[in-house]
Amino acid sequence: MAERNKEEGMSKIAFMFPGQGAQYIGMGKDFYENEETAREIFDKAGHITGMNIAALCFEENDRLDITEFTQIAMVTCEVAILKVLQEKGIHAQAAAGLSLGEYSAIVATGAMRAEDAFAIVRRRGVYMQEAVPAGGGMAAVLGLDSAVIEEVCEETPGIVSIANYNCPGQIVITGEGDAVERAGEALKEKGAKRVVPLKVSGPFHSQMLTGAGERLARDLEKVQLMKPEIPYVANLTADYVTEAEPIRELLKRQISSPVRWQQSVERMLADGIDTFVEMGPGKTLSSFVKKINREVTVLNIDKYEDLSRVMEVLKNA
Repeated sequence: MAERNKEEGMSKIAFMFPGQGAQYIGMGKDFYENEETAREIFDKAGHITGMNIAALCFEENDRLDITEFTQIAMVTCEVAILKVLQEKGIHAQAAAGLSLGEYSAIVATGAMRAEDAFAIVRRRGVYMQEAVPAGGGMAAVLGLDSAVIEEVCEETPGIVSIANYNCPGQIVITGEGDAVERAGEALKEKGAKRVVPLKVSGPFHSQMLTGAGERLARDLEKVQLMKPEIPYVANLTADYVTEAEPIRELLKRQISSPVRWQQSVERMLADGIDTFVEMGPGKTLSSFVKKINREVTVLNIDKYEDLSRVMEVLKNA
């Protein structure tokens, strides 16, 4: 079984959860229709937030791409898939999530109840939406070393910094729109293959969202946290979290700090993780892991039809 560890000659598994941007109308619908556990999660999220999460995810609407709605929809879908997989006996030795996905990862470790995650993520989305200043933006920088990007950001007038270390050759910058544009031009001169402006509603993971983190911290103080049953890798530090105590501060600072995803994956690889399972919409994290290390097994569960295929691989790994 997938629960057995590396010392017994079995795979060492990490669960991964994507962040904002991977959402699409219809995500999670086939799990909702086929698994009572998934229905219970969607209903629970709806009860906690006072929203019809199923309708938000499944029916055509213009809210799913708005931050305050995207976040709760994504985490609900991810946790629904997680709970179905766990119910079927598949467990991991570690977890990680990109940005918003870190909340699903914490639920996967048992450090936060799903109900509390839904309540906090709903507020997180609202706080970030309300904190978005006019004129902020983000851009993906392709084909350039992170040290060069960091240097250019430091030298560029205005607020601009790295938002995401995604994988080799793909880094996202964030900040004031003009500063991001100026940095992008400088980065092209330094040899970037492309600098692609992102269609986002704000400068996420920049110091411009510090206030949203402060507001969130007050809510996090009221949430009961438990010692993780398995470790997860924090975006902020790219290191394992094995105790409840640091989680609040990590989540507070995560909103306005870089997401160290490449470093997080490298941390898990160094620990012997050899199988990565992405749960939720799309295959973004799977593609990042493959660019970081092509030797490991990378699986994803987006559609219900993916479930049996992935379970078969994991139970025979």
